[in-house]
Amino acid sequence: MSLWVFATQLRLRALSRLQIVQKHLMSTNASLEKEVHLVKSGCAGIITLNRPKALNALNLSMIRQIYPQLKKWEQDDEISLVVIKGAGGKAFCAGGDIRAVTEAGKVGDRLAEDFFKEEYILNNAIGNCQIPYIALIDGITMGGGVGLSVHGHFRVATEKTLFAMPETGIGLFPDVGGGFFLPRLKGKLGLYLALTGFRIKGRNVHQAGIATHFVMSEKIPDLERDLLSLKSPSKEDIADVLNSYHFKCRADDNFVLEEHMDKINRLFKASSVEEILQNLKQDGSPFALQHLETLKKMSPTSMKITFQQLEEGATKSLSEVLVMEYRLSQACMRGHDFYEGVRAVLIDKDQSPKWKPATVEGVTEEYVKSCFKSLGSKELKL
Repeated sequence: MSLWVFATQLRLRALSRLQIVQKHLMSTNASLEKEVHLVKSGCAGIITLNRPKALNALNLSMIRQIYPQLKKWEQDDEISLVVIKGAGGKAFCAGGDIRAVTEAGKVGDRLAEDFFKEEYILNNAIGNCQIPYIALIDGITMGGGVGLSVHGHFRVATEKTLFAMPETGIGLFPDVGGGFFLPRLKGKLGLYLALTGFRIKGRNVHQAGIATHFVMSEKIPDLERDLLSLKSPSKEDIADVLNSYHFKCRADDNFVLEEHMDKINRLFKASSVEEILQNLKQDGSPFALQHLETLKKMSPTSMKITFQQLEEGATKSLSEVLVMEYRLSQACMRGHDFYEGVRAVLIDKDQSPKWKPATVEGVTEEYVKSCFKSLGSKELKL
C-alpha cells in the first residue's frame, strides 16, 4: 500500500468519525428539552419521550437526561412516583437509535460503547427504582422502549400497545434486560418471543405477563390525573388506582397465543437452537412450519447468542444480566450480522440480509462462548 493511499484512508476514517460526532452534537444541541420533557407535577416526576417523528426512539442524549433526573427524584421528598410516557399518540418508544450506533460501530467510535453502557445503567436504575415507577406503554413498545418500561413496578398497556423484541432479525439480541424478564414469562413464551420477534398487541401484552395492567387509551389522561392527585401515596395506593381502571375494562378476548401455548412449550423446550428447528420441522403443523420459516430468516448467530442469553439469564439478577448483555452488545459490534441486518431492514430495506455464517450449524459453540467472555477493564459496572 502506498503512503498516499494510506494517508487518504486515514483522512476518510477521520472524516467519518467527525461526521458521527457532528451528528451526535447536532442531536444533543437541538433543543434537548424537546427530545424528553422532565417535569414535576403533583406528587409525580413525569418523563415524556418527545421524538414522535422518530416514534420516540431513545438516543444517548435522552438517556443522559433521564438517568440523573430519575436519581434526583428518588431522593426528593415531594416525589412519590415516576410516570414515563411517549408523545405523539403512536408510540411509547419504538426502540433505541440503532442507526447512530451502527454508524459509530463501523468506524470504532465510542458511541457504540457508550450508548449500550449508559442505556443498561438506566435500565438497572429503573429496575431498582426506590419509588414506584409507572410506564404508560400506550403505543409501539419495542427494544429500548421495553427497557424503559418492563423493569418498572407498573406497566400499563392499552389497545394501541404493540410489543416486540425483534432483534434477531437485525443481527442483535433481545437486550435491555431481555435476558432477565423473558425467561420469567410463562413456559417457553419468552424464548419464543425472543427468537421469533413475534408481535403482541393490546390486552395480550397484559395476558402475556409483560404489562401489569390494561386500560383503554382514552382513559389514560384520567388515570394520569388521578395518579398525580394522590397525596404521598404508598405503592399499594398506586396499585389501587391502577386496579380500579384495569377492572373497569371488560376482558372478552383470549390470549392470542393461548391455543398454541402447548405447542410452544413442547417445541421450544430444547437444548439448542438446532433442536428447536428440528422440532418445528418434525411437528409439521401449519403453526410449526410458519415459525420454521420465520426462524430461517433470522441471524443464526443472533439466535444462538439469544438462546444462551436466556438460559443464563434465568438464574441471574437484573444487574448480572445487564453486565452479561453488555458483553454481548460489544461482541455484536465486533461482528458482521448487526451491520448487515440494519442495512437490510432499516437502511436499504431490501429485507434480504446476507448472514455470516448463513446457518446455525455454521455458528460454533466456541464463538458463542467467546461472546460471553469478560471485557476486563471495559466491563459494565453497576
